[in-house]
Amino acid sequence: MTDSKNVSAGAPVAAKHPITREFHGRSFVDNYEWMRDKESPEALDYLRAENDYTESQTKHLEGLSENIFQEIKSRIKETDMSVPVRRGKYWYYGRTAEGKNYGYSCRIPVSEGEDPWTPPVIPEQGKPEGEQVFLDANELAEGHDFFALGAGSVSPSGRLLAYSVDYAGDERFELSIKDLETGELLSDRLTGIFYGATWIGEDYIFYTTVDDAWRPDKVWRHKVGTTQEDDVVIFEEDDPHFSVGVGTTRSDKYLVVGVGSKLTSEFWALEQDNPEGELQRLWERESGVEYDVDHAVVGDKDYWVVTHNATGPNFEVGYTLADDLQPLTELTTLVPHSETTRVEAVDTYRDQIVVAYRREGIGRAAIIPVGKDFGELHELHFEEELYTVGIGGNPEWDAPKLRVSYTSYIQPSQLFDYEVATGTYTLLKEQEVPGGYTKDDYVAYRMWSTAEDGTRIPVSVVHRSDLDRTQANPTLLYGYGSYETSMDPYFSVTRLSMLDRGMIYVVAHVRGGGEMGRKWYDEGKLLQKKNTFTDFIAVADDLINRGVTTPQQMVAEGGSAGGLLMGAIANMAPDRFVGIQAVVPFVDPLTSILKPELPLTIVEWEEWGDPFHDPEVYDYMKTYAPYENVTAQDYPDILAVTSLNDTRVLYVEPAKWIAQLRDKATGGEFLLKTEMAAGHGGVSGRYDKWRQNAFETAWTINKATGHVE
Repeated sequence: MTDSKNVSAGAPVAAKHPITREFHGRSFVDNYEWMRDKESPEALDYLRAENDYTESQTKHLEGLSENIFQEIKSRIKETDMSVPVRRGKYWYYGRTAEGKNYGYSCRIPVSEGEDPWTPPVIPEQGKPEGEQVFLDANELAEGHDFFALGAGSVSPSGRLLAYSVDYAGDERFELSIKDLETGELLSDRLTGIFYGATWIGEDYIFYTTVDDAWRPDKVWRHKVGTTQEDDVVIFEEDDPHFSVGVGTTRSDKYLVVGVGSKLTSEFWALEQDNPEGELQRLWERESGVEYDVDHAVVGDKDYWVVTHNATGPNFEVGYTLADDLQPLTELTTLVPHSETTRVEAVDTYRDQIVVAYRREGIGRAAIIPVGKDFGELHELHFEEELYTVGIGGNPEWDAPKLRVSYTSYIQPSQLFDYEVATGTYTLLKEQEVPGGYTKDDYVAYRMWSTAEDGTRIPVSVVHRSDLDRTQANPTLLYGYGSYETSMDPYFSVTRLSMLDRGMIYVVAHVRGGGEMGRKWYDEGKLLQKKNTFTDFIAVADDLINRGVTTPQQMVAEGGSAGGLLMGAIANMAPDRFVGIQAVVPFVDPLTSILKPELPLTIVEWEEWGDPFHDPEVYDYMKTYAPYENVTAQDYPDILAVTSLNDTRVLYVEPAKWIAQLRDKATGGEFLLKTEMAAGHGGVSGRYDKWRQNAFETAWTINKATGHVE
């Protein structure tokens, strides 16, 4: 242990074991890289010491945290069920029960003579006739500190269930097969597999495994009743930039293997009635060309519906005949490319195609009828300014109704049946908020801030409608800005605990995300990554200049790649914030991206650049890497939250960062909380997650408002 005048009394002080990193003639002395060895007693002792210190420093928040936990709990219907979804001969749904951490997967048979597309109403108390609980996650989780399901897939006949479990949080699963008629487990055991399990008929399961860098690189075929040693690799991707996945078309005609990097994709297909046949490539990969495929039947002919960026960065949709799985020929345009609309996906049914796209920062949806020909596109319209809509929850190919989900910052989630032929919506379920919730008590709206280069940045603002806006108010400013991921509106009961204490919730939709199209993403990655950070700071400055809040009342928050954003703005604009919360933060990016052997590193080179081979990228990343740019300045108070078994952003990054801050900063309290039995998503079990959320929310509220209750 070393001494430092900058460390709060009693805070752990990490030992320094300096090593020198040498790349491209540049040197960096890293005092804390030794923490990477999570089997090391010294590293584990340090993490535990940090946990103890965080607990002691947040003891004054115990009352507030408990109050928020009780508020979360009181606003969630603990005993509840989902709306049944038809698949084959059964209606499938999930149940939760008060006091239980995990859910139950259930089904009932489709009754003879009933409307085959109107879901039955499941009673809250008791069981409907014929209910079968085919998967009890509570039973599977019993005796384990962590539990996650990776697959829960029923065979087409409904007889066999393939499910997989993870008890460590490292996203490696063990799959079992259960006979749902007898309740017995088959002898099949598949270990070390990745998420998902795809059935073809009753005899075959297709699944993926990962390589040492945690990249899904192989697709396997397993025949039910055999051992894993007998399984066959049907596809292997050797290029470390590409990952693989496997699934089926909704029509159940094709098995599809997708291969993709950050910039390029390729698809292979196999007719399901020939599960041991050879995959056929549909469109040979071309660098920079991304595409996706789905199957449609129009005028009794099979077509591939293809979403692609070969003609423009915002993608368009085309179609071509699916003749004997021959390579895709010239496409006929169905939805043309637009400079203002980013096409994101298509989803096909027997009688319609659903198109998801984004315009003016809002995700939208439209329907194209199909019959003897492709029909005209009809956009669905909604009243709120800011909302999120999703279509396609019904898995049946020939369903005449579509499931439409809808939510906003102030609208609890709703699920509708949408009758395509008439345009009629039928509300099936609305998220119930026990204790009473009035939507009119809250408002959500869009404002725009201006970046330093003149770019207009969309900003979402949420607060109580009775908030006194003539004065500055405590504010949480949230951001992400990577991977073309859009931060879409959603309803949160946890957020209500902030809003009801007078806080404003703000989302800065910064470049690097996908809110404003592919160009928005391109301008926030690689050698333009710093736009993500300066955009966020511009939004913070705008909030201050407008009198919305003050630096003494504003907390910033981001997670994962958004944690990189938090680390960068902590160095670049520490005086704008009273606190920063960084969840599983990617704050040591240069060290990680320089290690090709680490999980996911090589595939990330198309997002951040390749500093391993390119000195220009190295130098650019060096200018913003949070860990390497900590300096002797006053910082906001910082809470970093991580998990020991996270395979996506390793715990060592926030651990090193907090140690560096303690050593160099001239002011600020720095806390590290490590979940010792969890992965990237944090703890498992809904009650444990609520407590984790309550703790993190209490810290934010306290920093912004001073409240301790």
